[in-house]
Amino acid sequence: MQKLNILDVVAGLEDIPNENIQRGQVGTLVEKLSDNVFEVEFSDDNGIVYAQITVHANQLLHLHHAPMSNEA
Repeated sequence: MQKLNILDVVAGLEDIPNENIQRGQVGTLVEKLSDNVFEVEFSDDNGIVYAQITVHANQLLHLHHAPMSNEA
């Protein structure tokens, strides 16, 4: 599993109905609560936050805007 860091952009891998989050919605990691648990902020195109939830790393896909290096 790739290491996640604060301010990384992620997408949810599953629906979280009680938080009104659907698989594929994009969020930003805003706090690391433990090694594999993060606070994720979801906001609209205007920057308005509509959800901030605690999520386990295995529920997230780390998104990238540029090619990744093969170095560890």
